Amino acid sequence: METIKVGKRGTIVIPARLRRNYAIEEGSLLNAESCEDGVFLRPVAALSIEMYTPERKAEFLLNSAITREDYIWATKEVSKMGIDPETIQHKKSEDL
Repeated sequence: METIKVGKRGTIVIPARLRRNYAIEEGSLLNAESCEDGVFLRPVAALSIEMYTPERKAEFLLNSAITREDYIWATKEVSKMGIDPETIQHKKSEDL
């Protein structure tokens, strides 16, 4: 156990050994929880969020069609997005 000092505005310095052990770097996010013995700090696993373009969403819709009815529905949804389904690379309804 290591003793650390609380600075101005409540800041603390986490000892280097602990930062290395838990891969805590400058800018890392931590959760702070109140627990029976005091404050518990835990590294947060930040996951990147993948953003999809309208064209990529259209491709997902069109390629997810299993039946001809699915494909017809998907082409209508893609058209509602303002995209011509024919401009999106995908398996055509004839392939279903």
